[in-house]
Amino acid sequence: MKPAKSVIEIWLWGGPCQLETFDPKPAAGVDYNNGLKAIPTAAKGMEIHEWLPKLAECADLFSVIRSMTHPHFGHETATYLMQTGRNPGGGTTYPAIGAMISMMKAKEYGGDLPPFVILTQGKGRFSEVGFLGEKWAPLVTGGNPVGQDFVVDGIVPPGGLTQKQISERFDVLESLEAPSGQDDFAAAGAAARKVMSGNAAKTFALSLEPESVRRRYGRTRIGQSCLAARRLVEYGVPYITINVPGWDSHKRHFETMKRATADMDQAVSALLEDLKAKNLLDGTVVWVSGEFGRTPRIQREAPWNGGRNHWCKCFSALIAGGGFRGGCVVGRSNDTTDAVAERPVSPVDFLGSICEVCGIDPDGPLPNPRGLKLNVMPEAPASGRLREIYA
Repeated sequence: MKPAKSVIEIWLWGGPCQLETFDPKPAAGVDYNNGLKAIPTAAKGMEIHEWLPKLAECADLFSVIRSMTHPHFGHETATYLMQTGRNPGGGTTYPAIGAMISMMKAKEYGGDLPPFVILTQGKGRFSEVGFLGEKWAPLVTGGNPVGQDFVVDGIVPPGGLTQKQISERFDVLESLEAPSGQDDFAAAGAAARKVMSGNAAKTFALSLEPESVRRRYGRTRIGQSCLAARRLVEYGVPYITINVPGWDSHKRHFETMKRATADMDQAVSALLEDLKAKNLLDGTVVWVSGEFGRTPRIQREAPWNGGRNHWCKCFSALIAGGGFRGGCVVGRSNDTTDAVAERPVSPVDFLGSICEVCGIDPDGPLPNPRGLKLNVMPEAPASGRLREIYA
């Protein structure tokens, strides 16, 4: 198996409900499924929620994990665990998987853009770079790709400055007396110029894509971010995160989820099909998850009035490409998704598997500026990794 070159993480910020995505329970009753249905997919034996018809059509390209589990019900602690594989506490902030993989693949990458790019806003729950330091911090693009470019005149936002204005500002900056460490100052300026012009900046110019392609992904934040992610994979960026807010549906859950799943369904299916058509999927891991799922029983009482709260005991994730087979289901929940019935998958199992298909040994040393003696992932049985769906 050739190591994956890139990873696209689609983070459904707030916690997507397993029942309205990848683990519907049509026989559980209206207190759990609200009368909604499951639909068959292109993958034999796999059903997903009726709100995901486009993903159902390309289910042979991805696998579903229905037995994700961990002990944290809070957004911050759950996000930290799902991103680092480590429980919070102890006084050390570990790096997220994006910072780790991008750092360890930086040499083979060699592009002008940073090896870790986030579209379009950071998670804000913790420092994703942790103790690795600012050298490995992600480029957080900002901007709004809906109906427009990430860029104006080829310039990465924010600011919307023209090439001429950017050049003039750099000239003024370089005419000033440089601080101590002049060589480092000049190198940083040269690197910044590369990022803000030329082929690197053009990667974000979605207007270079045919209008039919932009419509196929959806003129939504997640849709255009997925299109940008595909372009970043073509450029060679090792790790791309798309942070998608709006999944913390305590109240008016079904109205919120119907809109959110429709956007996600269109965007993710287009991304997978596009990567496949361009012969990029085998070299690109795509994963979709949030920090946890939602309470299986609908909370119809006030103040929730038909909402779902946080649920970490059993939830779902999607994984595709980059050494993972499609069309598979890993694990099983019980009849209502209250608990895992078979094959529990922890965050360290999940993240360790992604590292492994990227050619990074999860049990190998994690280089770091502090000289700490650490492995890429905390100690865990290798049997927990998702090797049953490795290609």
